[in-house]
Amino acid sequence: MKKILLATAIVFLASACTEKPQSAGGVKGDSAPYTGTGKAYAEGNWKQGDKASWESALKVRAQNGQNDYSKTN
Repeated sequence: MKKILLATAIVFLASACTEKPQSAGGVKGDSAPYTGTGKAYAEGNWKQGDKASWESALKVRAQNGQNDYSKTN
């Protein structure tokens, strides 16, 4: 009886240390961020699929919206 209980406890403790595999499933591959989503709610100052306008919009956003030093002046 003690052997069965000990074996059960060992199996239970060993199974608690394992992790189930995680897979992404049906996720498609990444595409370039400047290609856009094709949705109407995309920001208006860049054209979807145009890399140059994407980079320009990022520069403007970084300077105006995320630069705390420019906000203090």
